[in-house]
Amino acid sequence: MLRTIKFFRNKYIIALTAFIVLMLFIDHNDIFVQMDHQRQLKALLTSKNFYQQEIDQTKKNLSDLQNNAAALEKYAREKYLLKRDNEDVFVVVPQNDQKNSENKQ
Repeated sequence: MLRTIKFFRNKYIIALTAFIVLMLFIDHNDIFVQMDHQRQLKALLTSKNFYQQEIDQTKKNLSDLQNNAAALEKYAREKYLLKRDNEDVFVVVPQNDQKNSENKQ
């Protein structure tokens, strides 16, 4: 018992304990802030990977549109509803969307 009390009264143990408490809980870069930074870093890396995949897909689509006339025509017809001369374009609206628009009126 006396040996344990003497151990905790040692100035080096007290200084080390105070330092650990200071670094873990009181400092502006404490353990909770570090865990939050790690969480944010993980989220940012995930979004970076997502956007990198999107960029790669967009570059592939751009290359395809620049080099393939059929793909360019398909894109123009689907996206912008473009048509050739003497050609009719019919836009088909799904029945669910039509019911929702009727309910809103």
